[in-house]
Amino acid sequence: MLHKKEFLAAFKVSLPIMMGYTVLGFAFGLLVVSFHYPWYLALLMSLFIYAGALQFLSLTFFSSKLGFLDIFITSIFLNIRQSFYGLSVLKKFKNTKTLKHYLIFGLTDETYALLTTLKENPQLKQKYYYFYLTLLNQSYWVMGTLLGTLFGSFIEFNTNGLEFSLTALFVVLSLEQYKANKNVLPFIIGGVASLLAFISVPLNNLLICAIVFALLGMFLFKKGLERNG
Repeated sequence: MLHKKEFLAAFKVSLPIMMGYTVLGFAFGLLVVSFHYPWYLALLMSLFIYAGALQFLSLTFFSSKLGFLDIFITSIFLNIRQSFYGLSVLKKFKNTKTLKHYLIFGLTDETYALLTTLKENPQLKQKYYYFYLTLLNQSYWVMGTLLGTLFGSFIEFNTNGLEFSLTALFVVLSLEQYKANKNVLPFIIGGVASLLAFISVPLNNLLICAIVFALLGMFLFKKGLERNG
């Protein structure tokens, strides 16, 4: 295998993602076939959309027969958070050359959390390490999706509660962030921003407003973040 050292290092750190993505992909595959859509639709979506929550929401789009404009606007608002944190990895991806396009496509919340938590290993070729980390994470999602569609095609299954795996995964990654940086200020800012958004805006605008409040908090406490970081 090319760049075996980078692959093994990426596989080791991606194991928590595997446990979350496989279950969530499984749930997505089950839901697709439960809506009586063809199994390959779920697989194609996980290969070419790979957007987690948006894939689940897309099933509602299909069943509600929303127009393209409604789907477009909803999708933008759901995933606009990635335009904020994606900027912070441009420096990491600067020398990845042709791999950059896939790294940008495959950048999910969980992959971003790993990229920003882990310290760089000078013994690894970073661009291949990033590539394998991104590829493995997507492969877990695709594998879970395929298993879910196959399982759901033959056996009826209650998917209630499976979506909580994503929340649990975020909790684990947040704890890893804290263990790596020992800085509680970002978590305080995030918690206060979420609370302010919750009490001041409708639920359908909660995510984007929480992100805006968090960004404002980061600018206000920039010196404290830099000093503690």
